[in-house]
Amino acid sequence: MVLVESDSELAHGDEAPAFELPGADGETYALSDFADHDALLVVFTCNHCPYAEAKVDELNHLSEAYDDLAVVGINPNDAEEYPDDSFERMRERVEDGEIRYTAYLRDESQDVAREYGAVCTPDPFLFERDGDAFRLAFHSRIDDAMNPDAEPERYEMREAVEALLAGEMIPVEETPSQGCSIKWTED
Repeated sequence: MVLVESDSELAHGDEAPAFELPGADGETYALSDFADHDALLVVFTCNHCPYAEAKVDELNHLSEAYDDLAVVGINPNDAEEYPDDSFERMRERVEDGEIRYTAYLRDESQDVAREYGAVCTPDPFLFERDGDAFRLAFHSRIDDAMNPDAEPERYEMREAVEALLAGEMIPVEETPSQGCSIKWTED
């Protein structure tokens, strides 16, 4: 487990780095595919980390509760060392209905995770649509549960999404996400 301060190059107001990645539903998704949403939550996540697993229900909720929000899970982990993070396992979880995000994508090269400055799973980035671009509005944890077995008392990302979609200031202080380190492949 790591409590992670990201060394992200992304600052508030920065544009979301573009991507084009295969989805667990058989489609390929680019950042521009989510342009009809007012907000975009990109979460670097995986299948094997208990911290990431503990947030699946809340991410499913966010995806289903807010029509103007796209929830995009991106799995960058080394699937050779961590077979549970394989693309095949991702497909199974989407087909079984366990994961119901707007899209669940595979970042095999890990380039997208590096561009975003992601460091752990889960590592959420909330963007607001600004014309043709998405700009970083909030980089923080999903809720205040500090370990996988704890029940959250405050759903911080939900509060941030609601404020963002209402055109209000986000009333939550940013807190680094906590989870498993991203499993980088050997360079």
